[in-house]
Amino acid sequence: MKRFILAITGASGVAYAARLFACLKGRAELHVVVSDRGGELLSLELGMTAADFAGDHVTRHKNSKINTSIASGSFRADAMVVVPASMGTLGRIAAGVSETLIERAADVMLKEKRKLIVVPREAPLSTVHLKNLLALDQAGALVLPASPGFYQKPQTVEDLVDFVVARILDQLDMVQDLMQPYAPDGKSL
Repeated sequence: MKRFILAITGASGVAYAARLFACLKGRAELHVVVSDRGGELLSLELGMTAADFAGDHVTRHKNSKINTSIASGSFRADAMVVVPASMGTLGRIAAGVSETLIERAADVMLKEKRKLIVVPREAPLSTVHLKNLLALDQAGALVLPASPGFYQKPQTVEDLVDFVVARILDQLDMVQDLMQPYAPDGKSL
């Protein structure tokens, strides 16, 4: 069973995190960390709390408790996904500043050369944002913006969320059936 860290920070778009969790629950060992602002947005946008991220093979960690398993290089996670990634958290990760568990776990993923996927949800982007995104890319992170495509002819908000979550699942090497590969002739590949 694969082992993933799911970090939810204070950017709008927590629906991406909730959908990703639902797709991975029962299929992987999950370690979930929710920032304070991420928790506020879970409530505001979805009527959820961090406690809703529960189940078999799911461990929730407090973002304020930096001295925990996922903060160590000896903790072997297959990947970490920060979704949505606020620009503040993203900037601190890019700078190597580890004041919270999310930041420390991401720092560990980078230093250990393990897969770190950051899913920023911000518009427009400032020069500072772009520099931080470039720094993360250069450090080995995968930047996967929450930018759904429209060639699948989405009909609902859930279709748009599924497009981004399918891309994340693809990067985690997890089989997914949320989105078919692009086929310009309309036929599946």
